Order: sequence, then structure tokens, then C-alpha cells
Amino acid sequence: MSWGTELWDQFDSLDKHTQWGIDFLERYAKFVKERIEIEQNYAKQLRNLVKKYCPKRSSKDEEPRFTSCIAFFNILNELNDYAGQREVVAEEMAHRVYGELMRYAHDLKTERKMHLQEGRKAQQYLDMCWKQMDNSKKKFERECREAEKAQQSYERLDNDTNATKADVEKAKQQLNLRTHMADENKNEYAAQLQNFNGEQHKHYYVVIPQIYKQLQEMDERRTIKLSECYRGFADSERKVIPIISKCLEGMILAAKSVDERRDSQMVVDSFKSGFEPPGDFPFEDYSQHIYRTISDGTISASKQESGKVDAKTTVGKAKGKLWLFGKKPKGPALEDFSHLPPEQRRKKLQQRIDELNRELQKESDQKEALNKMKDVYEKNPQMGDPGSLQPKLAETMNNIDRLRMEIHKNEAWLSEVEGKTGGRGDRRHSSDINHLVTQGRESPEGSYTDDANQEVRGPPQQHGHHNEFDDEFEDDDPLPAIGHCKAIYPFDGHNEGTLAMKEGEVLYIIEEDKGDGWTRARRQNGEEGYVPTSYIDVTLEKNSKGS
Repeated sequence: MSWGTELWDQFDSLDKHTQWGIDFLERYAKFVKERIEIEQNYAKQLRNLVKKYCPKRSSKDEEPRFTSCIAFFNILNELNDYAGQREVVAEEMAHRVYGELMRYAHDLKTERKMHLQEGRKAQQYLDMCWKQMDNSKKKFERECREAEKAQQSYERLDNDTNATKADVEKAKQQLNLRTHMADENKNEYAAQLQNFNGEQHKHYYVVIPQIYKQLQEMDERRTIKLSECYRGFADSERKVIPIISKCLEGMILAAKSVDERRDSQMVVDSFKSGFEPPGDFPFEDYSQHIYRTISDGTISASKQESGKVDAKTTVGKAKGKLWLFGKKPKGPALEDFSHLPPEQRRKKLQQRIDELNRELQKESDQKEALNKMKDVYEKNPQMGDPGSLQPKLAETMNNIDRLRMEIHKNEAWLSEVEGKTGGRGDRRHSSDINHLVTQGRESPEGSYTDDANQEVRGPPQQHGHHNEFDDEFEDDDPLPAIGHCKAIYPFDGHNEGTLAMKEGEVLYIIEEDKGDGWTRARRQNGEEGYVPTSYIDVTLEKNSKGS
């Protein structure tokens, strides 16, 4: 099948068909370009989505720890890789398909224009040959008519008896001239006709088939190029399928890594305070004065009043300390983490010790390396001056000593926390026993007695359950300071819960006087207790939230 033989007379149709083929090629190129823009926008939107939901953390403490969070962030990473593969698809399509199509369309237009120009030139040449043949034919026809007229005129004069001999001879000469010219035009027409037939045969059997063959090959190459681009379009997508599959498998593995038990344990590890639940409050019998004799009425009344003050103090103090189920008071972060609950403090100290040990190991390795380098320099002075390493060695030794001191200090704090945590159960048990034996009248040291004369007013922590409550919360966050005070008189502070002070000593106020004559104060070293309000000069801060 050849266009040259089958479509020898369809030049205009082939002109339109080849133009349609190039237009279709450019239309497909436009389709690929829009698909590339879709892929690029899709990848960009995916990356923006990942960036929007990725954690913005500035320290290790904000790193995700829960398996569900880690899985989500792993999914975001896989999605980011997936977006990268979409970009790869766009780049591959742009390079392998769109760019190739645009270059080929330009070459195709140039080639088509050349072939059509050759076809038009051949047609113009054939038309010119036909015109020459037609002109010679018309001239031959005209000369033949003129010769016939000359023949008729000669025969008429020759038969006319009245005609002179000269007229007859002249007509004969005219006849011979016209006959000769007709013969020449006949020969010219025959030559032109033969030439035109040859050119026409050459045109339709050689030139046009060759041009049409080239157009056919061009159109077939265009079709093949489209097929290759279709395949390249699909291959661009297929090449990234294995990597995309890995991204999806990574998302599935991230989903499988979610462990609800582990997350629950992390919640416990993150928020466990190390405290034990508060024990039962002891029964306080306020009806004892009913059974006293009338002679003890005055004393009983004073004792009852004293008892009411202590009860109020007890509740007030407990209210100040019980933040387990309420809002935890915020205090300044201390170096030894004493502002944290025991369990959290132990974890923080252990983390710091581990970090310091790692730093110590690095410094030790550096010291060992410097010593080896120093030995090499001493054995081979041309390699370097051993004295140049001395400042660095001294700095490393100082760092090692500093880190060891830090580790020792933090280990001491850790031992203190672990010791208190271990002994808390025993103290709690002993305080519960005290609760069971508290009967009778209250003594200045917190126990009850039957002797009314021994009953005196003391600091607001004389009930047995106060000791237990303080033991339970002695490691919690310190209460914020609401002011400061200066001791006007010295105070020994022998009773439990009181704080000894010297004259002129400055203390922090952490709880105001509740009306019982005692103010809760704290030294700079963290020691807390109650001091008599009349022994101090109190200055409260305007902002009671504390420093």
C-alpha cells in the first residue's frame, strides 16, 4: 500500500491530512503539559500539607514519644517521599514526552513544508508542459484551417476561366506556404505532445509517488512517535510505582507500630508523681467536753476553742498542699528539679546523669586522643610541637573534672530522691498507727493527753494526720513565695513543723497567717516551717503569684 499509487490525485487531501496530524501531535503535547502541571501542583500541595502538620519542636523534650504520634510523623515522612515521586513523574514526562514532542513537532512542520513545496513545483511544471502542448495544438489547428482556405481559393481560381494566370500562380504559392506552415506546426504539436506525455508519465509514476512516499513515511513516523510518547507517558508513572509501593508499605508499617499499651505506659511514666494517695483523716472527738464535770467548764471551753483553731489550721494547711486533683502551683525551675514530683524528678535526674556520662565519655576519648598525639609529637618532633597540645589538654581535664563533679552532685540528688521514695511507705505506715492511737486531749507536740494543764497552743501542725500529710507531699513542688519577712526576735523552733530563725534573718513567706498566730516561711536553701507571726516583720508582694 502506497500513497503514491493509491492517492496519486489526492494532493490537497494529503495536505490537509498531514496538517491534521501535526495539529493532533501538538494537542497531545498540550495534554501532557497540563498533566505535568497537575503533578507538580499535587506534589507541591502534598509537601505543604506535610510541612503544615510536621511537628515544630525546638528541644528534645518536645519530640513525639507516643507510638501513635511517631506513626503519624512516619506517615508524613512517607507522604513527603510520595510527593517527591510525583515530582519525578512530572520531570520524566517533561523531559521524555513533552520536550520530545515539541522538538519533533517543529521538525515535522519543516519536513512537511519541504515535501509539499516539491509537490507543488512538480504540479506547476506539469501544468507548464500542458500549456505548451495546448498552445502548439491550437496553433497547428489554426494553420490547418488557413491551409484549407488557401486550398479552396486556389481551386476556385484554377477553375475560373476569367482568372489570370498570375492570380492562379499567386494562389498556388499561398497554398504551398500555408501547407508548409501547417506541416511545421504539426511537427511542433507532435513534439510538444510527446514531451507532455513523457512529463505527465514521469509526474504521476515517479515524482508524485516519491513525494507522496516521503509524506507517508513522515506521517508514519509521527504515528510511531505518538506511540512512543504514549508508552513513555505510562513508563514515567510505572517507574515510580515500586518506590510509591514502598511508601505505602511504610505507612502500613507505621500503622502497625501503634501500640496502645505502650502509649498508656508512657502516660504513666510522663505524669506519675511518685506520691501515694492520702490516708484517712482521723476522727476528732469534739464531744469530750460534754462528759467533763462542771468544775472543768472554764478549762473545757478554752480547750474547745483551742481545738477549733487547730482544726481550721489543719484544713487550711491541707488545702494549701492538696494540688493532686487541682491546679498545680507553678514555681521556678530549680537545678535539682526539686520543684517536680519525686518520680518525675528521678527521671529528669537520671536523664541528666546519662547525658553527662555521654559528655564525659567524649571528653575522655578526646583526652586519650590528645595524649596519643602528644606521644607521637614527642617521638617525632618534626610532626609538631607537643607543647601546643597542652592548653587543649588542660581544657579537656577541666571539662572532665567539671563533668565528674556534676555527675556526683546529680547522683547525690538521685540517691536522695530514691531514698525518700523508698522510705515513704514506712513513714506512711507509722503515721497510720498514730492515727489509731490518738485519743484524749491534744498535747503541744501533736498527741492527746488526759492532762488539761498540758494543753498549750502550738504551730498549726499538731494533729497526727498533719505529719502524715507533710510526709506524703514533702517532695512536691515548693509553694510560690508571696512575700518576705525579717525576724525581729530569735525563735528556737523546737516543736515539729516549726522553723528556727535568728534575729535579723530574712525568709520567704509562702503562706499567710490564717488567724492562728503562725506564718509559713521558707529559707533560701528550701527548708520550710512555721514561725510566730509576732516575731517577724512581714512584707507581702503586690503580685501574689510568686517569683
